Amino acid sequence: MAATESGQLDPVSQRTATGVEGFPAGKRTSNLAALLRALRAGPLSRTQLAARCGLTKAAVSGLITELSERGLVRSAGLQASGNGRPSQLVELNGASAYGLALSVEADRFAAVVVNLDGRVIAERVETADVAALGLHRSMDELAFLAGQVLGDERPVGITVSVPGLVDSAAAVLRFAPTLRWRDAEIADLLAARLDVPVDAIAVDNEANLGAVGEVVAGVGAGASELFYLSGGMGVGGGLVSGGAILRGARGFAGEVGHITVDPSGEQCHCGRVGCLETKAGLNAVLRGAASPGDPLHDPALGVDGRVGLLKHRVRRGDQRAVAAVSELGVALGVAVSTVVDVLDPDVVVLGGYFAELGEWLVEPVRRELSARPLGQEPSCRVVTSPLGTTAPLRGAAHLATERLFADPTLVPLATEAEEAPA
Repeated sequence: MAATESGQLDPVSQRTATGVEGFPAGKRTSNLAALLRALRAGPLSRTQLAARCGLTKAAVSGLITELSERGLVRSAGLQASGNGRPSQLVELNGASAYGLALSVEADRFAAVVVNLDGRVIAERVETADVAALGLHRSMDELAFLAGQVLGDERPVGITVSVPGLVDSAAAVLRFAPTLRWRDAEIADLLAARLDVPVDAIAVDNEANLGAVGEVVAGVGAGASELFYLSGGMGVGGGLVSGGAILRGARGFAGEVGHITVDPSGEQCHCGRVGCLETKAGLNAVLRGAASPGDPLHDPALGVDGRVGLLKHRVRRGDQRAVAAVSELGVALGVAVSTVVDVLDPDVVVLGGYFAELGEWLVEPVRRELSARPLGQEPSCRVVTSPLGTTAPLRGAAHLATERLFADPTLVPLATEAEEAPA
């Protein structure tokens, strides 16, 4: 029988477009998705699932049977229920499907495969001068890396993290200064190389994905409004509001790297003067911390290696390094105070390389916020990311598997899989 919007059964039974007795195709898919999402929290009985999803127990039984035939759920034993008969529990089968997260940064490619439980199954990182490789060779390298971590598995979704301005609806990277790419059709290029449907690939800004990563696996659990400030060769920001990424009219929201923090400062590559990136981009900070030719400027060390060396020098009391990091803290504080005034987040997370220097950055940022209150003392927390530079990949992995939680029919029924041509 078909389910009404209230979750009750309609007396008229109909055959759906998918050939399954019960709900209309769209409604049935949404109910399958609701049950699958409910099981993320842990094993539940059919009665509990019915109550949580607003469905009858009979409807839940039919839907669970379908999810089981797709391999997405399995039996999880019995649950004692007072004086009555024990209830059969159902749980998510985490190993039934996988999501792929890919990352492009100025100095590396990365790939991570996760299962439906969010557990990392495989991961690889490859250092590279991505700008020197160019777009097409970079896509070759990224596809090769994806093949290494996937093996024979086919992911239900792929999310690609990139720095710069992203048209996420079109899956196109519009402009990435650090990579020197414009209008890069990332999804189309990867789909051809990986032999997957182009609509299975999402592309998003690394700071947006970092914000998602903090909400699902970092310090942002429970925050309704979280702002993530990402430090790398450039500076980016991402806001999660009410559980969704706030993108703006063109998808370019969060470009805090071009907030003016020093009107008499250096000219930025964007054409403006005194942008945050001229103070907080990693190369700018390293120029302040050491003379040309110093190992701090050696690209072979990568971002992590150079930041680790800078951190060591600050702890050792190197005056130039200490001054550079101190100036960074003030610049971040000025920019963050503007963000807090405009967006009023619950928490500001310092991510990317800022997280590694957090012990010298959090307090300066807090001081700037306190010195620039708008009407009252700021109530938002300022914290460092426990995920560091991996936050965007964690967010990308979450969104890759989320595609299945929105549409469980992406995994075929056992009979469909058997009938599929070899």
